[in-house]
Amino acid sequence: MAEILVSIIVATYNSSQFVIETLESTRAQTWQNIELIVSDDCSTDTTVELCSNWLAVNKDRFTKTTLITVPENTGVSANCNRSINAAQSDWIKFIAGDDILLPNCLAANMKFITENPQAKAIFSEVLLYKNDFSEENFLHIIPGTFPMNIMNPAFTAMEQYQLLLLSDRITFTPSVFLNRNALLATGGYDETNRLIEDYPMWLKLTKAGNKLYFFKTPTVGYRRHQGAASNVSEYELFKPLFLKSVAIRKKEVYPYLPWDIVGSEKHILWVSKIFQKTGMNKKKSFYAYLYKISTIYLNPFRYIVFIKKKVLRLGETNVFYSDR
Repeated sequence: MAEILVSIIVATYNSSQFVIETLESTRAQTWQNIELIVSDDCSTDTTVELCSNWLAVNKDRFTKTTLITVPENTGVSANCNRSINAAQSDWIKFIAGDDILLPNCLAANMKFITENPQAKAIFSEVLLYKNDFSEENFLHIIPGTFPMNIMNPAFTAMEQYQLLLLSDRITFTPSVFLNRNALLATGGYDETNRLIEDYPMWLKLTKAGNKLYFFKTPTVGYRRHQGAASNVSEYELFKPLFLKSVAIRKKEVYPYLPWDIVGSEKHILWVSKIFQKTGMNKKKSFYAYLYKISTIYLNPFRYIVFIKKKVLRLGETNVFYSDR
């Protein structure tokens, strides 16, 4: 059977330090029928020049290549939408301009899709590295075990949606492999969310009835480095990007959660803002102890949630109070 076309989308912004390594990983795929799209969000370094030169040299490796540029920075969600609209295939593999695809990435995903034709959003394992992809800098596999708390095969899309309302428990986002039509049917990525594109999309997909799938094979290498916005520093209690998720939670989540769970989260956000503004978001023993006391023991809503979970045992009939 002939290989179907698959689109790899390399999303870049000031990625000159790492993007060639990312592009080389697309060229090394065992899957041959590939459309390669590089979508740049107005980089101010040499990213576009590097990508343009690399594509000129390596274009014959791919069925089609496209370089998308814009005159001003629009945010990661808009960058994703531009590349989805440009894609010609039914299947899309996003990769950031500082990460890599393992050689089996496309082939492993397409094998899973052949065996599970109903799947529209597929995740797999991620290899985590520090700074570079050398063997000595390998940290661990994400997730460490099969993520039964969200990818349990018995869960429906609606149950996954409800669990995602409680928290974004998907820590292996770089591995995601998506059906283009399913993405378009949701309306695409919400461009009002300039920095956080993935979590709102998982909510939209599952709410629309698209179950999230997972298979236990590494397909992507993820680089933890100082410049990555999604990384939490080893010196911080929480990543500042956590505070930027408030608008998303207010819009997409709070209207559908019980009031006490919302109250507990708002209390944690309030404490976190104070720690960030006062310079206490540091992994020092006193600050860590104070943060724990403030967000857990001085959080009145947690006691209400505890009573509903452990005393009234509402978790037996209500997923929001379960221990999943």
